[in-house]
Amino acid sequence: FYQQLFGLSVQARHGVSALLRLGDGPHFLALTETGSATPRIDHFGMAVEGFDVDRVVEALVDHGITGGGVGESLSGGPLRVRVVTRGNTSEVYLGDPNGLIIQLQDPKYCGGSGPLGDNCTRPEPAPGRGSLELIGLSHLTINVSDPESTNAFYQETFGMDVQAFQAASPLLGVGQGSDFLMFISLGRAGRGSAAPARINHACLTLEDFDVQRIQSALEEHGIQPRGTGPGGSGPLRHWVSMRMPNRGGAPEGTPELYFSDPDGLSIQLQDVRYCGGGGYLGESC
Repeated sequence: FYQQLFGLSVQARHGVSALLRLGDGPHFLALTETGSATPRIDHFGMAVEGFDVDRVVEALVDHGITGGGVGESLSGGPLRVRVVTRGNTSEVYLGDPNGLIIQLQDPKYCGGSGPLGDNCTRPEPAPGRGSLELIGLSHLTINVSDPESTNAFYQETFGMDVQAFQAASPLLGVGQGSDFLMFISLGRAGRGSAAPARINHACLTLEDFDVQRIQSALEEHGIQPRGTGPGGSGPLRHWVSMRMPNRGGAPEGTPELYFSDPDGLSIQLQDVRYCGGGGYLGESC
């Protein structure tokens, strides 16, 4: 589905997992089988300049993270860090206060071999060009029980700045570009809920953002407009949310375009300049 829609090549494989290259790489989406589990966005990665495993783990320990998690998750549980060795590649997994898993790697990491995981010399070409060409990843929107304390953790641990606000929700900038993380409440479950945190959606970027052009391309692949009645939501639907000035959008509204994939996972598509701020393209931060 993703290869046909976006023309993504496979830049590496981990067992049954296919790592689909975004743009020119090394960023990627990793798809794996869930078995009987509900499909979800399992974890996300962030790049660390001058990546060194011992230095990264030591810095996390200084922020109250405990090494050597023992749980079933990749990180070993909330506020834990675990180092996993894949071949000759060391991979660092951190559990945040909500139990969300963050993988920390070198900026050149592509999921391949070598000490930095940057050897992806034999990508498998996509079966076709695809209808839309992706550039990269913009952001993740994540549901947590306490957004305020979660924002504080990421700011204190990673030194993230607030690059914009959408209503009262800050957008935490990642790195020097326009990428960000946004933490929002669990909705009806409310603050302090025991409901698990979850990654609500991922946003991917492309050039020449045009709502009608993108919708037409989605519909060529069987993704239909989302209705309001029974069966209106679910997999293979697309919709647009106009973010108005009360949420930091443009006076006429900033169009934010979404679709659901065959597993019902939500993906947002925006212009490569999108930073979550004002302007028609959401490019003003």
